[in-house]
Amino acid sequence: MAELPVTFIQVTDITRVTPRMARVTFEADRLDDSVGLAPDQQLKLCFPRPGQERPLLPEQSDDTTGWYQAFLAIPEDERPWMRSFTLRRRVPGTNTVEIDFVLHGDTGPAGAWAASARPGDRLGMVGPSALYAGPVPLTDSIASADWLLIAGDETALPAIGTLLEALPERTRAQVYVEVAGHAERQTFQTAGDVALHWLHRDGTQAGRSEVLIDAVRGAEFPPGRPFAWLAGEAGVVRTLRRHLVNDRGLDRRAVNFSGYWRFKLTQDDAPTADDMAEAQERLAEYRAASDGWS
Repeated sequence: MAELPVTFIQVTDITRVTPRMARVTFEADRLDDSVGLAPDQQLKLCFPRPGQERPLLPEQSDDTTGWYQAFLAIPEDERPWMRSFTLRRRVPGTNTVEIDFVLHGDTGPAGAWAASARPGDRLGMVGPSALYAGPVPLTDSIASADWLLIAGDETALPAIGTLLEALPERTRAQVYVEVAGHAERQTFQTAGDVALHWLHRDGTQAGRSEVLIDAVRGAEFPPGRPFAWLAGEAGVVRTLRRHLVNDRGLDRRAVNFSGYWRFKLTQDDAPTADDMAEAQERLAEYRAASDGWS
């Protein structure tokens, strides 16, 4: 089994990409050479409890189950808050990484930390690791398709940025991104043939907006076999996936989907019945994908 990488990271710089997106640059105590070489690398950040200069974490271990058991054994009032993120960029040849934070204006541990973060602040980082990836590499699935469909909200923008920047030359992609308003648009460097559609909520609350769903449902797809990548609010992602499989006829194995967050719920809340059903579907499809998708 792959080792679960665990390290501490320290803030060195903070910039505003948009009014609601902060890019935080960190220096990691240690970092595997493979980190940052592929798009859409998932990781966990661990945030300190009040009064802690850095989060309390077990040592890195090649026993993943044992590490999580040790993490859960930390008293609840001392155990770090853990949240999922995407690595936005690693500076080549260094231990410097960039991670983007959506500033919701709420009091959740990640958003509150990012709103007040300063150089020198320290977090824990678990991953990136092959343990978080499916058996079939995402880049292989994209390369096997005739074109790529990407859809997500602002929480998916860091991953979308890595995907677009990694596209091979002339790879066709239709991209639909839901954001709060015009000021939240970003620019990306890509060699792909990309049609990027920005969708604005303009006052509608994230997670209740239908603009992303409506845009994908109403889209005229190019000819050929697509590979779809979906991420954002879990209910929206489930709706889009059902549309692509049931209405558009996509093979289930040709849809990579992730519910990054849940409307009115946090990662600390118990999973819903829909969450459990989604997890079972993802597990079944990862097992099927291990036989190859071509």
